[in-house]
Formats: sequence, structure tokens, C-alpha cells
Amino acid sequence: MVKLNKCSFCGRSQFEVKRLIAGDDGVFICDQCVAMCMDALSQEFSDFMRRKEPVNEPKLTVVDPQQQSEIFKFNCKTPADIKGMLDEYVIGQETAKKTLSVAVYNHYKRLSSEGIAETGRKRKIPEDLRDVEVEKSNILFIGPTGCGKTLLARTLAKALDVPFAIADATTLTEAGYVGEDVENIILRLIQAADYNVKKAECGIVYVDEIDKIGRTTENISISRDVSGEGVQQALLKMLEGTICNVPPKGGRKHPEQEYIKVDTRNILFICGGAFSDLDKIVKERIGKKVLGFNVENDEQFKEKSENILHFLQAEDLIKFGLIPEFVGRLPAVSVLDNLTKEDLKMVLLSTKNAMIKQYAKLLAMDGIKLTVTDDAIDEITEQAIKMKTGARALRSTLEALMLDIMYNAPKQGDVEEVVIDRAVFLKEVEPIFVKRQSSDIFTGTAVLD
Repeated sequence: MVKLNKCSFCGRSQFEVKRLIAGDDGVFICDQCVAMCMDALSQEFSDFMRRKEPVNEPKLTVVDPQQQSEIFKFNCKTPADIKGMLDEYVIGQETAKKTLSVAVYNHYKRLSSEGIAETGRKRKIPEDLRDVEVEKSNILFIGPTGCGKTLLARTLAKALDVPFAIADATTLTEAGYVGEDVENIILRLIQAADYNVKKAECGIVYVDEIDKIGRTTENISISRDVSGEGVQQALLKMLEGTICNVPPKGGRKHPEQEYIKVDTRNILFICGGAFSDLDKIVKERIGKKVLGFNVENDEQFKEKSENILHFLQAEDLIKFGLIPEFVGRLPAVSVLDNLTKEDLKMVLLSTKNAMIKQYAKLLAMDGIKLTVTDDAIDEITEQAIKMKTGARALRSTLEALMLDIMYNAPKQGDVEEVVIDRAVFLKEVEPIFVKRQSSDIFTGTAVLD
């Protein structure tokens, strides 16, 4: 007698179904039961995905879709308007401020010609120029520490109502290694635009410490330079213009992630760095041309040595460690000068956020007026110049000077004015606390209310 095999789930025999699949110990399942199981699992998975809420996922459609498609409006009228805003906060660096102002203004004029932005200055373009495509000019700032590179970027972000992001190149590594991917730079810009991708695509990015990604050696190495040349290679297409995939939450990329696609063609990149010892490379190149007994050339070399970086060429940046393709994508190079003694005085007293004004405001909250004499200002600036860290030296010098004053003045209660002169700065005498009755006996001082 032939044994009749049946489905262990529905009980149908092998003659009632198309296919009967055998398992261990005489267990069988038919094709109809397999199809029912697949339907049940698919439905359960769909219900699970509908119930699942994303955890800490940023919303990519924060703004109205109609607002996404609106033309971006740029409010500044001329490059002089932009420079005027920078002048209120940044002392000196006239060439750098002009370069930055013109580059930003031309950037939005370029977008205006493509119908992406509106500058408020409409002019009729001749017919023979209408088909001309204007390429963007990314900027490279080179200057010693404390000369105002980052301050220029921060002031620009404050002055302009445009998406603006500041990134640090020291944390970037080549894709696949521990560190940040270059796409995280664009993520900061998207966050500054409240996840309005269209608005972010018209923004400005400042990449600080760009000199830290220079090649470690001019010789070809068999090992990877993952935080140097590798980062430069990764930045190439982004600077020129490409569609990059940005992880919504930052960090490393994962295959299952949904990326934000951003077109970087209309994003203006500003890079800045101190480029330590770059002056030696320029001096060596210029020095080779004056060997011999040519007195005229020798005098010119001495004159150039005072401000050697103003004679910078692309070959010097390549010798420093930037790859030629990267240098070519930063056509507008601006060199910032060291701050002079007069510049440092203006940083202390004349800018909108002058350092002495900041301490004067802190003391004014306790009802105390701060008076700093002219000879004290001279000593502070002289000390800062010796430290060779630019405006940052002023901050550290003032912090040391004001520590005891900020500690003792509020607790006395009857102090109306604090006077700082040269002797107080040199610690030859104790700080002068003026009581309320005798607050106007001092003259010849720089008074800041």
C-alpha cells in the first residue's frame, strides 16, 4: 500500500496541491501554505514599518515647498556696503576686506544672472553677453595667527542675511577613516539654512585651518596621507561643484542611510590658514634670483623681505604641501598682514566690540566706571607685539591685568571708578580704586563709560 503524503499545516494531500515540500521527520508543507505565510509576514513587516517612528531624525522639509522654490534675496547693495560692515569689527586688512566684499557680491550677481538669487540691482545685459557663464572664485586667506582671518568670516556671517557655516579642516579625514567626512562641512551649511536645501545651495562656507591638510612630504609615499592629501582630494569636486550626498545626522556614512543631495556648484568657499613657514619658501625662491653682485636687486630683496608673503605664487603653495588641483580651485588669494601697534590700539579702543569696552561693560554692571590711561594702552600693545600672536595677545594680556581688579572692585561697594595707568600695568603699584567722592580728579585719560 502506497503512503499518501499530506501537508502538515492544512492537511491537503499531494494530489490536491501543486507542490509539497518535505522536511525532517516526515513533515511537509504545501505551496499554498508557503504563500499564506509570505503574505502574513509581508503584512506584519509593513505594519511594523508604519508604526516605527524615526529617532532624532532631522526634518528635511522644515519650510513650505513654495518657499523652497522662491528666488534667494541678497540685500547688500554694493561691495562698499559689505566692506563698511566689516570695518566696524575688523581693523586693517584693507586688501582682504575688499577681496572678500567683491567676491561675495560677484557670487550673488552670478546667481542673479542664473535666476537663482536677486541682488536688487537689475541692469540690462547686452545680447552678446547673455550666454556667457560666470564661474565662481573661491577665496584663500593667508596670514599669521591673530590677524583676523576667522573674525572676517564671523563678521561676514553676522552682517549678511545668508546661510553661512564655519568648519575646521583639522578634523577632516579621507573617507573610510576615523574622523569627519568632508560632507559634514555641507551639513553645517544646511543646518544654518534650517534644512532648506535650496537656500543652503546659495550659501557661503568658511573652512579654517586649511594649511593643516597639507601633504606631510613632497616625496611619493606608499602609505596613505589620510588627513592631508587625502582630504584635499576629497575637497576637489566639492569646491568646483558637484552633487554630494550629505548624511542628515552627520558622522560616518552608512549604506542604509537616506542622504541629502546638495549641489555645491553655487556655494562660495572661503579657506583660511596661518601657513607657518610659508614665508621661508617664498624667501628662498626670491633669494635665488639675487645671487651675485647686483646691488639693485639685493636692495629690492631686502624691501620685499619685510612683507614677503605679498609676493606669493602658486608654486610656493604647492611646495608647502597643497596639491596643484586644490590650488587651482582657489583662484583669489589674499594675504593678511601682521597688526601694527596702531592697529592693536584700535582693536582695544575703536572697534564695535573693542576689548576695553567689553571690560568697561562688565564693570558698569556693578556701577563702576573703567578708565585706562594712554600710557597704559601703549604698554599693553607693546607687550602684545612681543608675544607675536596678534590680537589674541591682547586678550591674554588684559585677562592677566584685570583679574585682581574684577575680583576686588565689586566687593568694596563704594568704588565708583577704576583707574589703570602704566604703573598699574607694570605692577609697580596697586590698582587705583576711586571712591564716589573723588571720581573726577584724574585727567589725561582714555575714558570708556
